[in-house]
Amino acid sequence: MTFARVAVRAAAWTMAMGLPALVNPAAMPGQQVLTVENIFGSGDFQGQSVSVRWMPDGRHWSTVEADSLEHDELWQVDARTGEREKLVSAAELMVAGSEEPLAIEGYSFSDDGRRLLIFSESQQVWRARTRGRYYVFDFPTRRLFPVSSTEGWQMFAKFSPDARQVAFVRDNDLWVTDLGSGEERRLTSDGSETIINGTTDWVYEEELSLRDAFRWSPDGSRIAYWRFDQSPVRTYWLVDVLPLYPELQGVRYPKAGEANSLVKVGAVDLASGATTWFDTGSGDGYLARMEWAASSDQVVIQRLNRHQNQLDLLLGDARTGQTSLLFSERDDAWLGANGDLRWIDDGRAFTWTSDRDGFTHVYLYDRSGRMIRQLSRGNWDVTALDGVDEAKGDVYFTAAAESPLTRSVFRAPLSGGDVVRIAGGRGTHSAVFSPDFSLFTDTYSSIGSPPVTVLRQVSDGAQVRTLADNAELSRKLEALDLREPEFFTISAEDGTPLNAWIIKPRDFDPGKSYPLLLYVYGGPGSQTVRDAWGGSRYLWHQMLVQDGILVASVDNRGTGARGREFEKQVYMRLGQLETADQLAAVRQLGDLPYVDSSRIGIWGWSYGGYMALMTSLIGGRQVAAAIAGAPVTSWELYDTIYTERFMRTPAENPEGYSIGAPLSHADGLQGDLLIIHGTADDNVHPQNTLRMIYELERAGKQFDMRLYPGQRHGVGGRTLSVNLYEMMTDFLHRTLLVPTPRPADPPESPWLGR
Repeated sequence: MTFARVAVRAAAWTMAMGLPALVNPAAMPGQQVLTVENIFGSGDFQGQSVSVRWMPDGRHWSTVEADSLEHDELWQVDARTGEREKLVSAAELMVAGSEEPLAIEGYSFSDDGRRLLIFSESQQVWRARTRGRYYVFDFPTRRLFPVSSTEGWQMFAKFSPDARQVAFVRDNDLWVTDLGSGEERRLTSDGSETIINGTTDWVYEEELSLRDAFRWSPDGSRIAYWRFDQSPVRTYWLVDVLPLYPELQGVRYPKAGEANSLVKVGAVDLASGATTWFDTGSGDGYLARMEWAASSDQVVIQRLNRHQNQLDLLLGDARTGQTSLLFSERDDAWLGANGDLRWIDDGRAFTWTSDRDGFTHVYLYDRSGRMIRQLSRGNWDVTALDGVDEAKGDVYFTAAAESPLTRSVFRAPLSGGDVVRIAGGRGTHSAVFSPDFSLFTDTYSSIGSPPVTVLRQVSDGAQVRTLADNAELSRKLEALDLREPEFFTISAEDGTPLNAWIIKPRDFDPGKSYPLLLYVYGGPGSQTVRDAWGGSRYLWHQMLVQDGILVASVDNRGTGARGREFEKQVYMRLGQLETADQLAAVRQLGDLPYVDSSRIGIWGWSYGGYMALMTSLIGGRQVAAAIAGAPVTSWELYDTIYTERFMRTPAENPEGYSIGAPLSHADGLQGDLLIIHGTADDNVHPQNTLRMIYELERAGKQFDMRLYPGQRHGVGGRTLSVNLYEMMTDFLHRTLLVPTPRPADPPESPWLGR
């Protein structure tokens, strides 16, 4: 359904109800309007971006650009002047027997810059193109050759430190190619459907962000790697209904309380081919991170227990496999893997982040595990550690220091001292530093303005030049005459202030009564209320406002950038405080004189779909309409690492699992409900929606549902995106643009806000 047809239908409903017709901007001659088609289908509002990949000299970055025939070429850009030089032409990317040059889907330089590793000819595997073929381009000889001539896809290939070898994963085994002789060697030999070497199983990839699971030692003599035995993990079967006879696709998926893969870390010696396994204990936990410890004889391993409330940092000897404990972090709720360990001073010290003082900050440790000092301090969270400049003795990080709504970039001395802001203020800033820390790119946006990327000097933050200004998109937005969202706060049941925003139409009339839609995600550590550009989703919200529906969002308790206590109070009771806060928002927004409390809806996807379901089922008639995209409907159906981090196992926390399951509250549905799911979703399985349907039907409830065959956790591509958002727009027009009699408030649920 096109935007125009949706608008006509909405106008017909209002007239049928005897109400004044909504003024639709689409009917106003000459005025630019937003439509589902021009937001998601045409690319009219697609922004400009620049991807900076710094080169080792710190003065240039590289970029892939298409020639006149749409063939990829690699260019070098002078950071300060913008002068460009072609590094590799399309003609040099011709492979013997091929009619077209290679497409550069990924690339990396050797440490000395003399060789280039190119990823191409990839194959879609579940959610990412991780399998393909790798080629080496040698700059001195201008020669291109494959890493392997053997059949089979390669994964995660990378140069040895001296660039004489390339290691990669094929068929769940580790291989290495000598680039001089072309000889391939298989370093592991037990790879199979159940045994994985050098890459990870599904749950480590999804919840610990690990895919590339091997590391070259600094001297190139060893490779440390993860080995997974998936045999204890049961298979979840997805059904591909599109072939003539449906086919099964199996995913080894450990659900909450079930068995995980058996995991260990070892180091293979390339000279002997022997692997030494590290002693990481026999507990049922996770080996969440592993890196060489600024040494070719030692690795550092992060070990999380199964409850994920203790994180041990282990130092392992690659010659013997023995490990020693450097220190442990413990928490009454949960801890995550720490991605902020940076070795400095030739491995004598390292950086670390922790929320042990109530907020996430940067710390400095020595190699023995003794804390040297805390480098940042205050009632605000560090959200990213951006780098360490050893030469000048500074650490750089991004933090929500001014407000949870913003992000700024800071410098702090490793020796201790004042923290200095080098980019920030209003909006959201993110930085990418040059290797020599002389320059950095600053990409910033605000809630009503698309991203701008500028080049700055590290020394004083002064702007050198603009790299991408999104001027054309900004002009288009200006022509729309949109009203920027307003930030405000509401109160949780216990009085906690909750950050929120609301979008009103340009011709907002406080004397009118508008329907309102809440947009929610709400999961631990997340945020939807940020002073940051929201892209296509933001524009769709603005389109709904043009149609006459106010749109708002509230960050409930448990969301991020407000310290440990605010986030971790949802421990063992996912969905409870969050739902209470969203219903508090429904009531307080409904009390505003210009909001029709009988026409308040809520929508979200993934955790947001879960929250939309919970809020509509618990809220009863307070919620007129809800859209739940790919929702979890019981935490027993979700994976071990994510679920148990916040809820422990079903056996340990049966009450929390029961109360926090939409399946337990099907009889509470009073408003309209639309559930959406992809049939090939390997993350939140379609089983969640099918069970929800079963419970709703048993409770005698009517609802709408849309399945997307072959789609995974999101619905992708322009055609399907237009289809999805037209369908959701139609649903919201049908359910929110037509007033209904105001119901009596339902009784309070006894657990809300407890």
